[in-house]
Amino acid sequence: MFARRLTAVGSKAVGSAVEAVVTPSKCVDVVDVTVDFHTEQGIKRALKGITFQVGQGERIGIIGPNGAGKSTLIKVLSGMIEPTFGEVRRGLSLSWPLALGGGFEGQLTGYDNVRFLSRVYGLPFQETLAYVDDFSELGRNLFKPLRYYSDGMRMRLAFALSLSINFDCYLIDEVILVGDRRFQQKCHDELFSARKHCGMIMAVHDVNVVREYCQKVLLLKEGQGRVTTDMALAGRIYQGL
Repeated sequence: MFARRLTAVGSKAVGSAVEAVVTPSKCVDVVDVTVDFHTEQGIKRALKGITFQVGQGERIGIIGPNGAGKSTLIKVLSGMIEPTFGEVRRGLSLSWPLALGGGFEGQLTGYDNVRFLSRVYGLPFQETLAYVDDFSELGRNLFKPLRYYSDGMRMRLAFALSLSINFDCYLIDEVILVGDRRFQQKCHDELFSARKHCGMIMAVHDVNVVREYCQKVLLLKEGQGRVTTDMALAGRIYQGL
């Protein structure tokens, strides 16, 4: 049923129609992205011809049931995995998935990870350190190796590091707010108020989050996608998945 209700989201990328579409340079343009995984049971197609676009300041929510391909798509957007077919044109600077701490070196301290990130992105180290120290509220723990961090501490550090860089567009994979209620409000204000001019691509389970923060939504099921700006329709389809 869902497949019959999907529009041909990749149709603009094929045939003569592609010549009629002018792609703005200041956008993230996902064109006919397909991802295959090799498994013991054979090739599994995780994403099937996904096409959408996010311009400056736009926010799109990605929703779908477990196994629909949300996290795979976020990883493609971040460059963690390459699509089998299609491409991602990054006309905006994209963050890594917000609050992702998997790339940290556990033997290094939080301080060392801030220093490394500053070098990679050409940031002023002292300013970046001051921001991360203030936002994360880790105190002396910032100078301890990450292998001693709790999951919550790692997420605080990762969130602070993500926000220390002024990306044009932020990637969010399920985790939006971390920590206790007070810290969650701090994250909310920094992300949705201080950065309201930034684009966002949010993979979430809660359709209410999409309604509140996004202008459009990508519905996924079994790797297939449909983009709509009709939030009521998106909610009805999602409830039926």
